[in-house]
Amino acid sequence: MFKGLLSVFIFVTSLATEVGNASWYGESWNGRKTASGEIFDSSKNTCAHNKLKMGTVIKVTNIENGKSVTCKVNDRGGFAKYGRILDMSKGSFSVIGNVNKGVIKVRIDIIK
Repeated sequence: MFKGLLSVFIFVTSLATEVGNASWYGESWNGRKTASGEIFDSSKNTCAHNKLKMGTVIKVTNIENGKSVTCKVNDRGGFAKYGRILDMSKGSFSVIGNVNKGVIKVRIDIIK
């Protein structure tokens, strides 16, 4: 018998969290190859991140309104010099924020 034994299970929903500014890029990049070799489609839920492994799936949450979207990292970019941690496709950005605003504060959680 396991008298006095307490089992605790911790479920990890994400592997890491990062908070910072995110922007979007759109139609002018359609049809071009991304850093992963995929063809960019601004309507798909993809994003560019400078450190995460290509193919990483992340949950991006708009800090201001709590809305979230799941994106796949398939590109890199020069947006860090502007103080941004993520560049999202227009399609994914529009799910959580107003594209007219251009930049929003987000939390990134790694899904897989």
